[in-house]
Amino acid sequence: MAAYGAGDDSAFPHVYQDLAPRLFRLALRFARDRALAEDVVQLAFLKMHLARDRFQHGSDVLPWAKTITRRLAIDEVRRRRHEAPLPRDAEGRELTDQVPSEEPSGEETALAHELGSALRDRLETLPPLQRETFHLVRGKGLRAEQAAVVLGTTTVAVKLRFHRALESLREVACAQ
Repeated sequence: MAAYGAGDDSAFPHVYQDLAPRLFRLALRFARDRALAEDVVQLAFLKMHLARDRFQHGSDVLPWAKTITRRLAIDEVRRRRHEAPLPRDAEGRELTDQVPSEEPSGEETALAHELGSALRDRLETLPPLQRETFHLVRGKGLRAEQAAVVLGTTTVAVKLRFHRALESLREVACAQ
């Protein structure tokens, strides 16, 4: 590793031959999937290659390589756990053409427009101070203290007006 870290690319096959089987076994323990373990090992070697000039000469390479591999394996397992699996046919092949669309349906779009219209109508019927407070806090993104200065009132009054406006709008949303 000392030669490889110093920039001697011809030393890489020796480093790979020595470390790859060990790192693969480690990745396989975390991933429990051969393909994922192979991917993790390749990523580990890529990270090691990119950081080889920072490797501490004279240090043991195995703990360093194992740490990189372990962290990558954990990250990959976590990432893949959160990915939704694609539907499969009877032979186990992915049915990529049957993946549900993330586009809203026509019904969902119509309901969203209806709700938006109802909320705008309710917002217009709010008392002027509640409406203005809601506009400053939600629309303009002001904090309660900032809105209080603009409105010439107290922070408590702004919070109370905002809460009442929000409750009124929630009534409309819950009724839909």
